[in-house]
Amino acid sequence: MMEKHKEQTYFTIPGAPEIAGLSFRRFQGETDFAPMLEVLNGSREADQTEYVFTLDEMKNLFANLKNCDPYQDMLFAEIDGQVIAYTRIYWGEESTGDFIYQIYGIVSPVWRRQGIGAAMLKQNEMRAQEIAAEHPADAPKFLQTWVDETEREHNRLLQSKGYQTTRYFFEMTRPIDAPLPDTPMPEELEVRPAVEDHYRPIAEAADEAFRDHWGHHPMTEKDYQRWLNSPRFDPDLWKIAWDGDQVAGMVLNYFKEEENREFDRKRGYTEDISVRRPYRNRGLAKALIAQSIRMFRDMGMQETALGVDVDNPSGALKLYEDLGYRTTKRTDVYRKPLTT
Repeated sequence: MMEKHKEQTYFTIPGAPEIAGLSFRRFQGETDFAPMLEVLNGSREADQTEYVFTLDEMKNLFANLKNCDPYQDMLFAEIDGQVIAYTRIYWGEESTGDFIYQIYGIVSPVWRRQGIGAAMLKQNEMRAQEIAAEHPADAPKFLQTWVDETEREHNRLLQSKGYQTTRYFFEMTRPIDAPLPDTPMPEELEVRPAVEDHYRPIAEAADEAFRDHWGHHPMTEKDYQRWLNSPRFDPDLWKIAWDGDQVAGMVLNYFKEEENREFDRKRGYTEDISVRRPYRNRGLAKALIAQSIRMFRDMGMQETALGVDVDNPSGALKLYEDLGYRTTKRTDVYRKPLTT
């Protein structure tokens, strides 16, 4: 995996609160995965989130990090040697030419509202400035973070530090037995099973289709490998439409056993929905989603779910509503201009 750096020392950060036993350090390798998962999954009730992150997902993420050196770009807070918070920063250049410095951070609920998160956020902003110094001086640069509406402390912190909401995303669900409208496939297209030789063309077709979407980052080999090795990678569930040997559109379905077990539900995800430009406005996405819903119904699922950019230029929100999906949660994307 990653090679451990030698300089693993504890240090102080400006503005940190004076709390007995509080210390800060860098990433120490795979031994940090368990305490990270404990903090992450231990915050679900307080944040009203329904996402179960697994060790396999954590390993896959860190095996294929892009534009992030965890030994330099992660920060951990401990109380008497126990991890109670961590952050990670990574960057990317969007298709628009904007440079985005993405900050992820989480603090154990019992230690919130004491200044720990604020101090770590400031440290991340300083690290972003160091990274940005290596990028074109005239390029637009933004700090960014994604937060569910139910993460109240996190929202308050960002707003108090000058971050503003730039975009909204909805989580949507539909009962599996809700009626479906008539959704015929375009006549010249067909759905065929995905085999290994198809994986690269499918990924490239999705990348091409998503170039029109807000926040798009061109796919790299790291992205491709992370996708191939993701626990949610399940080609047997995909619905891929073909025009001869050309991918026209897709729905890359999956389900998460751990999540369904944890929340006592049977949910399938109709996600990664994309249609290439030449095949749009012909009902293809609707047909593929309907096929996916019927497949999950036959598997015994009780509901399907997806996420959507509220301002998606292709009108995805209305399409999903027409198929019976209803909003259950909102995620806000916060940004703040980065000054160097």
